Amino acid sequence: MATLNRVIRSAYYSPFTIRRLSDLVSDPASIRIASTPNQSPCTRITLPVSRDALGTRSVQWVFLGCPGVGKGTYASRLSNLLGVPHIATGDLVRDELASSGPLSKKLAEIVNKGQLVPDEVIIDLLSKRLEKGQTKGETGFILDGFPRTIRQAEILEGVTDIDMVINLKLREDALLAKCLGRRICSQCGGNFNVAAIDFKGENGQPGICMPPLLPPPQCASKLITRTDDTEEVVKERLRVYHDQCEPVEDFYRARGKLLEFNLPGGIPESWPKLLRALHVEDLDNKQSAAA
Repeated sequence: MATLNRVIRSAYYSPFTIRRLSDLVSDPASIRIASTPNQSPCTRITLPVSRDALGTRSVQWVFLGCPGVGKGTYASRLSNLLGVPHIATGDLVRDELASSGPLSKKLAEIVNKGQLVPDEVIIDLLSKRLEKGQTKGETGFILDGFPRTIRQAEILEGVTDIDMVINLKLREDALLAKCLGRRICSQCGGNFNVAAIDFKGENGQPGICMPPLLPPPQCASKLITRTDDTEEVVKERLRVYHDQCEPVEDFYRARGKLLEFNLPGGIPESWPKLLRALHVEDLDNKQSAAA
């Protein structure tokens, strides 16, 4: 079976327990930090463990990183590999924007200005998604885009145990080019990128080359740009991220849960190196390459 070929050699696991996030916002006393710097890190599983052998346990990971770094791409790939849901708060917001609900107009104004969506809104959307997953029997998750503030991180730790936080990093000029090159197929919803990035190393930063991710012929004439992917808005998003989200990195670093990963290039170069950093193997791909 394909699932038996997906082996996690070294990871963290914890029971999947959820309290309603929105309840904690109105109850500050219930917000707690699940671990302190004096506590030892979570226990590592060092022997090969198949996903089937884990029973009802699975990974509970978070992806951090600047807008456009590729959190969604890599989180989605890991989601498929490990068999756990990829929950992107950006997608939750976009789904709400596309609805006719009372929140959609307010969200549109915030997003188009490049501002962060208020905690209360994100927490409510995420709470509903986690509860829905729990009723469907989901036993883990990979969060993408949450938490973005210390307050959110504290609330999340009061709700469930986060095993590991992967912080993706990329030089800022490459980030800007990536964001401005993003395209979406208006018909199939596929995500592509028309930017051809080739920056030389300078000022202590390594050079980086990332080829474009071009659409297939049937999508080429149907590409659209996100309304918030303008240079002004992207730069504002990056500024806001550095101001508000970098303390979250320190929050998890102090707890021994942060894995920092500098993207060396595009997906073909970065994906296998990320798997090695996570001690995760995709034996399906290895067997296909050897065939």
